[in-house]
Amino acid sequence: EIHITQGFICRNAYGEVDNLLRGGSDYTASLIGAAVNASEIQIWTDIDGMHNNDPRVVEKTSPVRQLHFEEAAELAYFGAKVLHPTCIQPAKYANIPVRLLNTMDPKAPGTLISNGTEKGKIKAVAAKDNITAIKIKSSRMLLAHGFLRKVFEIFESYQTSIDMVCTSEVGVSVSIDRTIHLDEILNNLKKYGTVTVDNNMCIVCVVGDLEWENVGFEAKALDAMRDIPVRMISFGGSNYNISFLIRE
Repeated sequence: EIHITQGFICRNAYGEVDNLLRGGSDYTASLIGAAVNASEIQIWTDIDGMHNNDPRVVEKTSPVRQLHFEEAAELAYFGAKVLHPTCIQPAKYANIPVRLLNTMDPKAPGTLISNGTEKGKIKAVAAKDNITAIKIKSSRMLLAHGFLRKVFEIFESYQTSIDMVCTSEVGVSVSIDRTIHLDEILNNLKKYGTVTVDNNMCIVCVVGDLEWENVGFEAKALDAMRDIPVRMISFGGSNYNISFLIRE
């Protein structure tokens, strides 16, 4: 028995007919698959699954055959356009595997996304352009509590998400990709310290089995960046990701 339905039409909070924007059809498939407890959810695209790098930028990329849900979410958020970061969340919570397949090559195995992890592997690299880095330096941060909360509340008040965070005893650096309220944010941050801004930055995200107990994997990623100036490094917030902020 086959049921056919639309992919992205919905009702919004006001009861009006609306759409789910980018990734809406994939999100619908994930929701329905979770609701009916499907054995597998298939998403058909025009590429053979997720690749180990962006094929629009890097030559001779290859498909990644197996990803953990969190690995796929990291890659999607940091630039893998084949999948929206949130569309597979219902499948993850229901523990239903998602398979990305290619309509142009139906026999290709594609990429299987599940809660399984391939140990000891770095899977892929993704990049996110048009990033702005902001550093707030203040002696008032030293041994003070509540300083970071005040900083983050400024970004929250302007509905601006933060990608990366690095802190020291007297400063904090963050990166953002939405700069529509940048001037207002900077004016508010200046109340708490000296503010510097770096534009035209890029986040390079390395994804794989990067648990902190796996000796050597972060060193390999750092070694690959040895000739490139690095503005920020984010590691430890996830078992599947190490990120670098560099110039575009």
